[in-house]
Amino acid sequence: MQCPFCSEQKNKVVDSRGSKEGIAVRRRRECLSCHRRFTTYERVEEIPYMVVKKGGEREPFDRFRILTGLLRSCEKRPVARHQLEQLADEVEGRLLAMPGREMTSEEIGQFVMERLKQIDKIAYIRFASVCLEFKDVRDFAEQIEHLLKPGK
Repeated sequence: MQCPFCSEQKNKVVDSRGSKEGIAVRRRRECLSCHRRFTTYERVEEIPYMVVKKGGEREPFDRFRILTGLLRSCEKRPVARHQLEQLADEVEGRLLAMPGREMTSEEIGQFVMERLKQIDKIAYIRFASVCLEFKDVRDFAEQIEHLLKPGK
């Protein structure tokens, strides 16, 4: 495993634990050259999970793509990265539990939006604006009004 800071190949595992869903092993590593620590995830390669897009085409599930969208939505927000990684793990866990190992992009988006609503409402609005394809400021206003209703 190459150090992301100095590109050295030699490192040691400091801590190792499974994720809550049991689909990955999280390893904390320390570079033997620069002594900085970094995290890696180990997963079993399986038959790819499929995402059914709006147009009907299917593509392999990409956890990194979910995580990238979450990171963009939470940029400059007080949301810890481990919360976003946990959410990406939850999405992957739901896909794993599906009988056909496929979900629609809408189902994934709805699940992520519901969880983001609990974590950070600004991040939720940002994610929803892309997921729900807001056309104008009225779409933002409707979502904000929905969030401001008591009990939401």
